[in-house]
Amino acid sequence: MTVIGMRRSGKTSFLHQVRADRIASGKEPNRLVYFNFEDERLADFEAEQLGLIPDAVVRLFPEESREPITLLLDEIQLVPGWEKFARRLLDESGTELFISGSSAKLLSREIATSMRGRGWEIEIHPFGFREYLRHHGHDIPETPHRLTSKRAVLLDRQFKAFLDVGGFPEAQSLEPQDRRQLLQGYVDVLLLRDVIERHEITNVTALRWMTRRLLGNPGGLFSITKFEADLKSQGIAAGRDTLHAMLAHMEDAFLLRSIQVATDSEKRRQVNPRKIYPIDPAMGPVFDRSRKTNTGHALEVAVHNELLRRGAETAYVKTKDGHEVDFLSRNRDGSQWLIQVCADVDTPETLERELRGLREAAAEHPADRQLLLTAESRTPFPDVPSSVEITPAWRWMLEQ
Repeated sequence: MTVIGMRRSGKTSFLHQVRADRIASGKEPNRLVYFNFEDERLADFEAEQLGLIPDAVVRLFPEESREPITLLLDEIQLVPGWEKFARRLLDESGTELFISGSSAKLLSREIATSMRGRGWEIEIHPFGFREYLRHHGHDIPETPHRLTSKRAVLLDRQFKAFLDVGGFPEAQSLEPQDRRQLLQGYVDVLLLRDVIERHEITNVTALRWMTRRLLGNPGGLFSITKFEADLKSQGIAAGRDTLHAMLAHMEDAFLLRSIQVATDSEKRRQVNPRKIYPIDPAMGPVFDRSRKTNTGHALEVAVHNELLRRGAETAYVKTKDGHEVDFLSRNRDGSQWLIQVCADVDTPETLERELRGLREAAAEHPADRQLLLTAESRTPFPDVPSSVEITPAWRWMLEQ
């Protein structure tokens, strides 16, 4: 099983949870072997030495040798040639193997590719809202559509805090300034190790401009052609191919995701800009020069990441009349949803704009559900057509 995801999102903790679950189910602890190859005592470990690990377990605990071993190998990409060892174990024995890692030498997604179809990929995300509530010891409602007004208002406040704090585990207990510094550090390390060093990027200035543009405008439209012109106006030279490659490198490292316009025309997909979403809703204010939290942007990022967590394929819709719907979601069960995200619909003009987009998009992309998700609950919500479900985003996120 290959455990992938952005740095500091919880891959190592997941491996320790797996080990604890196996022990709780009755497996002998001595048959559950965890190695972290970033440990300085394992520096310069070579592929031919990896076989010493299962051999040593059998020699140390011969009375348990009939029970299969579970190996949890963290940051194994630091050992060149590890793939042959892993494939040999899978071919020769019943060993259960968990592999995790990401670095300048080998991005974690490529670990799954190295197994050539023999790995089950587990992607670790920063906390979603349900995990945020659990982490902070808050009750998770079993029936989020049947709550008292007092409970709904409490969840409104908790959801607002989630949008501000984000989902990275280490950021949960920090003050705002410390949290900003932590997230900035995450991005700096990722750019250095997983982009600059790995791909030998020399135009670091253009890369940092792109990073700030993408992360500081979450949910915004991004065109490589326009960005190239912006760089040129600032005296920074960078070709389109180079910029396309930089964007791909950041996506490969799980820093952000881009979605394209919903269309069957490849040409139209190419000429329309992409929409960019950071891995975490709290990253926007860190890279926005105003340093202000934009609830609408953070909300859209959180909704996108929840769709990603559920395994949906997403695109945005641009109707024939030029109006947009934030997400066309094609879900694992075959259903298709149109989702409009808006911090609030307090004014008639805002409500009409959101509904007009859904109405036009539904004519072009028939959907099983049309959702209008807001940042908080209202009692009552304004009237909407029967085809549209209007609900706070947290309620939708807590649906089973």
